[in-house]
Amino acid sequence: MSNLLDHSSDFAFQGLTPDIVVNALESVGLYPASGLLALNSYENRVYQFTDDDRKRYVAKFYRPSRWTTEQIQEELSFVEELAQAEVPAVSALELQGQRLHEFDGYRFCVYPSVGGRAFEPNDLDELERLGRQIGRMHAVAKAGRFESRETITYDGFVAQSVVELKQSELLPAELKNAFFAILDPLAERLKSTPLNQFEFQRLHGDCHIGNILQYDDKLTFVDFDDCRSGPAVQDLWMMLSGPKEEQTLQLDALVCGYEDFCDFDTEQVVLIEPLRSFRIIQYMAWLSRRWQDSAFQRAFPWFAESRYWEQQILALKEQLAGLDDAPLNLGFNG
Repeated sequence: MSNLLDHSSDFAFQGLTPDIVVNALESVGLYPASGLLALNSYENRVYQFTDDDRKRYVAKFYRPSRWTTEQIQEELSFVEELAQAEVPAVSALELQGQRLHEFDGYRFCVYPSVGGRAFEPNDLDELERLGRQIGRMHAVAKAGRFESRETITYDGFVAQSVVELKQSELLPAELKNAFFAILDPLAERLKSTPLNQFEFQRLHGDCHIGNILQYDDKLTFVDFDDCRSGPAVQDLWMMLSGPKEEQTLQLDALVCGYEDFCDFDTEQVVLIEPLRSFRIIQYMAWLSRRWQDSAFQRAFPWFAESRYWEQQILALKEQLAGLDDAPLNLGFNG
């Protein structure tokens, strides 16, 4: 591939005009016969269209400078491994002999358009079914390893995020002292998260219900953009919600289904609250980092409001207190 254009992180997509998107698609033999429908994506730019063959496709244009070409290739190869193993995951199409393409400085790939709605588990039986699908995914994931993709680390999720937040101009001045009075001790506590005591494997990385589509009775994993290496529980804990007693039942159901296909190290439950804290802190830093992108300002207008930061102070206090609670106690015994 040719060298990519030097886009700034703030305005990474300012040159991605509709004409560029259409010309990029035509360069791989696709000719949109419909308009380009922008789908719900912030980190990248994703468009649905109908080609002149009357089939629906989805084109994903990667944010410049976020991932290396090698990291993107590993993502696409991982998803293709899953698809070949009949794990329901949407693999990029191979067009002109490759899945990753480049046009005018933008890397992109094309997928078949898959119908469905975000999965909304209504009972423990549905969570057990979801656990089976994640177990199937992890059985394939454990058979290989990432060489270029990132891993879950304290520095990457917490330390760097704290630095970014301290430099952010979006945090209201009157709340800074209160905010960092809780963030700093929480970050200090998270240093002792025992990540290195557990086996790392390939993960979806952002496995929440919004990234699982349901069509009839079929569940399909989408959006592997944040795939990385880490402990298996990372792909499970985001399905948990509500009081601790409910989360215990939910995790029990997930693991019960999971272990139909893959062994789960139950000692990893000690990582759930630390990983939740990792995500909360990283999410705030991510929004701050991307705020100059107009797509983020439209989607997250509340991020610059004092009320949001007041809520985050309370959330961080809850997380700090939660680190002292006993971990969830699984009732499932394999």
